[in-house]
Amino acid sequence: MPLAPVRIAGPHRLRDPSAPRAPFRPMKPAPIRRGTLREPGPDLARLPMAPDLTGINVIEGLRAALAFGSIILLHTWLAWPPLLTMALAANLTCFCDIGGPIRPRLRALLAFAGLGGLFWGAFGVMEGYGPALVLPVALAVIFCCTFARVWGVPAQTVGNVLVVVLCLALDRALSLHQGVVVAAMFWAGGLWAAFLALVVWRLHPYRPAHAAIGDVWRGLSRLARDLRRLAGEPQETGPAIWEAHARGHRRAVRDAIEAARTLVLDLARSRARLSERNARALIRLEAAEQLFGTMIALSDYLERATPAQRAEAARLLRLLPPALKVLSRAIRRDRPVDLARIERALARARPGPGADPALRRMAERILDRVRIGAKLSGPEDLAGGGGLAGAPAPPWRETVLQPLRANLTWSSANLRHAVRATVVALPALAVTAWWPGPFTHWLTITVVLTMQPFYAATWQRALERVGGTVLGGLIGAVLAFYATSPPVLAAMMVPLSVLGFAARGVSYGTFIACLTPLVVVLVELVEPGHSSWEIVGMRALFTVLGGAVAVLAGLLLWPLWEPARVRDALRTALETHARYADAVVAERLGEAQSAAAEAAARAAGLASNNLEAALSRALQEPRRRGHARIEAAMVADATLRRMAGRLAILRHEPEPAGAEAATWRAWRDWLSRALAATAAGERLPPKPEQAESTAFGRIAAQIELLAGTLKRAGIGAREAGGST
Repeated sequence: MPLAPVRIAGPHRLRDPSAPRAPFRPMKPAPIRRGTLREPGPDLARLPMAPDLTGINVIEGLRAALAFGSIILLHTWLAWPPLLTMALAANLTCFCDIGGPIRPRLRALLAFAGLGGLFWGAFGVMEGYGPALVLPVALAVIFCCTFARVWGVPAQTVGNVLVVVLCLALDRALSLHQGVVVAAMFWAGGLWAAFLALVVWRLHPYRPAHAAIGDVWRGLSRLARDLRRLAGEPQETGPAIWEAHARGHRRAVRDAIEAARTLVLDLARSRARLSERNARALIRLEAAEQLFGTMIALSDYLERATPAQRAEAARLLRLLPPALKVLSRAIRRDRPVDLARIERALARARPGPGADPALRRMAERILDRVRIGAKLSGPEDLAGGGGLAGAPAPPWRETVLQPLRANLTWSSANLRHAVRATVVALPALAVTAWWPGPFTHWLTITVVLTMQPFYAATWQRALERVGGTVLGGLIGAVLAFYATSPPVLAAMMVPLSVLGFAARGVSYGTFIACLTPLVVVLVELVEPGHSSWEIVGMRALFTVLGGAVAVLAGLLLWPLWEPARVRDALRTALETHARYADAVVAERLGEAQSAAAEAAARAAGLASNNLEAALSRALQEPRRRGHARIEAAMVADATLRRMAGRLAILRHEPEPAGAEAATWRAWRDWLSRALAATAAGERLPPKPEQAESTAFGRIAAQIELLAGTLKRAGIGAREAGGST
């Protein structure tokens, strides 16, 4: 169906191509800022704690405020205490809704509502029988809830919030009748929130997928903008700057592509047939991934380009970032773009006939993929090239049992995390049992929710939780101080709920800072008689204490230090890049389809991302074990990124024929054997004789550099005599 053209207004509107063109000027160097969870940035040693303002979701905040605030206001009118349980259940159920297709969300919300009501009622009744009964059962539940992360983010979220329910249930003992009432009101609150989220105020099922794909195109816009900056730098720009560019942007774009791929696949599997909207989402995602591969090739080209070649590329890089940003906004808002203006801009960006043929080939590929993303049309195999379309959902037995089997081993970080959380929760629960009070549950909640499978993540979570609690607590205390009556407190909770839930996607620290005022006001309403400053002080005390316990537990109780995991990630990255090299040469020789090369490129990119994630955790650990090996692995990571750029350029070379084809085959065999030998710690094979090739010679030099670096660190191959 043709799309009606609409103009996109705003500061990122495309410049009229007919207007006079300003001369290309070098852009200012971009400072290295602290990264976010979505875009960790090039500095692997810095915690990605910066707020991501694109994660603000006001609609989610309004919906959660309606689910929670409506019951609170009803309680101020009826003054019936069980309504507070219902309101809290609605609030906690909203925490479990992370978006996506309707069916998985429905399963998660119903599971939480059912188990949450059961836990609160049952543990409230068991509390009257003493710690001897409560503690073993509570520890078993905590183990199961923390181990649930093996089934993905929805199960992890439900498990975390169920831990909160468990801790709240242990605050006071209930009679059997009270337990039934509490469970029933919890179920009512959970069902009300689920009904509101999935029926009454139902977010469009395609909106999360559109937002995720829009994030991919926005990441490509940032990558192109940074390429424009680097192209304007002096030619003697050092390799470290290009390595920082690759590490900062390729990792973020690849992560965004994989996040969007998961959402689109889940959406496709939740429907009986592939809808037109889903097909368009697939096309835009595949076009973005292919554009990403070409821009990797362009970055490698620009690093070695002459000033004249960079100036020619400036024609493309001038218009590409704003065009990609306009397209990103259109995708996020589910609006078409002004196709005529896009087409004129793309025509203007095309390099001239005298440009380097390699640049012209890459530019044509880039412009073609941007055009496909704007027009939502392309080759017949575009949507299915990455294996996205028509992928059936795996059987439920495989979905449930395979992650369970894979993690029932002591080498599993998830199993160690669950055992660690259970062991540390024991003294925290004992404090709750023998020192009862309205605030002691915060200790157990903080300990369990702060602890993460890896020490670096636990340290970051502790910093964000403590800082957010202190800041938000001060704000909440001031607000509660000026609220002099229950109706005012109840009315205040509505905007606070909007603010807290809207900031959930910004950063964990920001979310806690925005949520804590809501908690302070809620306690002031539910437990009258406590000073707001007392509430803030006790919450801050237990949060700091719980954060310290979580950090010490991650440091002392069965930690998995990263240097060993870095070696495994490096070995996997070497193997995937060997397969990528084989697939690229096979594609250019006509021996394999382009889909195989695309899949190999994706696997190599994911392996590099996993290696960088392991390196980042290793650099943030207090014990810098194997420092020389970590540095060698960082060199290897940068080398593999460069190799991926060279392989991406080879995909845009003319198809070899005759003697050149034989040269390509010889180098393909050598690359595969050399990378496999490096991964296995064996000697490098001798390079092909009488097979001169500038492109392959550069890749060979990178492999030899890599092998030498790993050898000096004691984790690489032994170079063969004469192989260099």
